[in-house]
Amino acid sequence: MSSRTFATWQLLSESLGRGVPAMLLYVVQSQGSSPGRQGFAMSVDAHGDMQGSIGGGIMEHKLVQLARERLAQPSPGSSLHRQIHNKKAPQNQSGMICSGEQTVLFYPVRPTDAPAIQQLLLALQQEQSCTLILSPGGIFFEASKLPIQDYLFRQEAEAEWLYQEKIGHKNQLHLIGGGHCALALSRLVQSLDFRVQLYEDRPQLNTFLANNYVHEKTIVASYADLNELISEGENQYVIIMTVGYRTDDIAVRALLGKKLRFLGLLGSQKKIEKMLTDYQAEGFSQKQLQQLHAPVGLPINSQTPEEIAISIAAQLISVKNAK
Repeated sequence: MSSRTFATWQLLSESLGRGVPAMLLYVVQSQGSSPGRQGFAMSVDAHGDMQGSIGGGIMEHKLVQLARERLAQPSPGSSLHRQIHNKKAPQNQSGMICSGEQTVLFYPVRPTDAPAIQQLLLALQQEQSCTLILSPGGIFFEASKLPIQDYLFRQEAEAEWLYQEKIGHKNQLHLIGGGHCALALSRLVQSLDFRVQLYEDRPQLNTFLANNYVHEKTIVASYADLNELISEGENQYVIIMTVGYRTDDIAVRALLGKKLRFLGLLGSQKKIEKMLTDYQAEGFSQKQLQQLHAPVGLPINSQTPEEIAISIAAQLISVKNAK
């Protein structure tokens, strides 16, 4: 759970509880190199308290001031504000020059929104996935059915629009092997948008037992079982980092060819060359072999588990954010 996300909604809940007018600012749409991405949010109340971010800079400062002015009005309504990050734009200039654009929702929270916000806060605390729906009619929460898309924004007219977002971890990261590198990587990615599951065939391994950063641990009888345990999907990421060649090989064979967003293998160049040569000789297709990112991680000459973790995390972020 992002602490920033939780704090944003918590301030809205507290403001409603105290009877203090508060505004939700939400990026419902973004394009190009916009500093505020779809799903960024912040809350501002009439006392000047605020949490979260919609992109920062002069744009955020300007929109926060506008939100406070709107909160001073008797009955402010919701509205959408297009921000173009280009000083040559004929209108809707954000004051920034980074290119791209974003649409920010101004939504003054109402007492009737309190139950949905409380449900959302509980889901965030328990790291459960759910659906957030924003519309002119209010804030809505749905836990029973998750949308296929992570984000959806639809606008028919100025006052007819709908925003829907899958809240919670949008991506699943499966770490195969619970050694020192897995421990370092787990510690690093806990603040990123990944639900992390750790697999190990040695239940008494000290680093596996000490890993309190993952969301779930699974002990396997054999890494061959991964074929059944890990689902296919565009949000599925896998890093293989077991104790040695034999177990790496079993894990790769179990997963090679599955439709995954990312499949990475940790190891020396020599080991990986041998594995790929063997797979080619056995008839694995070039398409299957190209799926394997090996050695995993950006080439930054990393040596320690912590440096290796940084190189892998950077590659995961690069793949996740690629269009």
